[in-house]
Amino acid sequence: MKETTKEILKELCVRYPALSGNAENIANAFETIKEAYAEGNRLYLCGNGGSASDCEHIVGELMKCFKKKRSICPTLSKGLAEEGELGQALLQDLEGGLPAVSLCGHSPLTLAFLNDKNAMLTFAQQLSVLGRKGDVLLTLSTSGNSKNCVYAAAVARAKEMKTVFLGGGNGGKLKEFADVSIIVPEKETYKVQELHLPVYHCLCAMLEEEFF
Repeated sequence: MKETTKEILKELCVRYPALSGNAENIANAFETIKEAYAEGNRLYLCGNGGSASDCEHIVGELMKCFKKKRSICPTLSKGLAEEGELGQALLQDLEGGLPAVSLCGHSPLTLAFLNDKNAMLTFAQQLSVLGRKGDVLLTLSTSGNSKNCVYAAAVARAKEMKTVFLGGGNGGKLKEFADVSIIVPEKETYKVQELHLPVYHCLCAMLEEEFF
């Protein structure tokens, strides 16, 4: 981890003292996701309600510039340069990103599967098709007991993926499936979610600092 990356985590603990006890777990989550990205793998995310919105938020921070300017990869840049005027226009605005997929979208697939099979397995179904060994699943659940997230975590483990869990309270069932758990020190749903945001912003900033 670069020194500038460490500073981002230190700043989080200063701004949010309640999260200082999670510094080691946040660092471990960062290393887990960083290793996956370094090996060309992907991050998948799932959650319910406000946590589903958080999944989409995280994808937005990873797939484009967050705090700093990101250049696209040299191979893509070279290919676009060969496309003439159109390629030059694309080169002006395209940004570098880290591949992240929220399993909370894909509504036609989700609705078809819940109509035909089991609504609780929609995340698991998606991950059973998309997930690959070396990928990471990030589950967000304020209680830690969201069944659809637990099922997805079970699929992730079966596919030799790593699982990072962001939760609250006592961690619930998902803590048992996670390689790394970040359990914020709150129990009420909205209070847990209020602390989830600075945690995942920190992770996104750390990953950006490391890769860009």
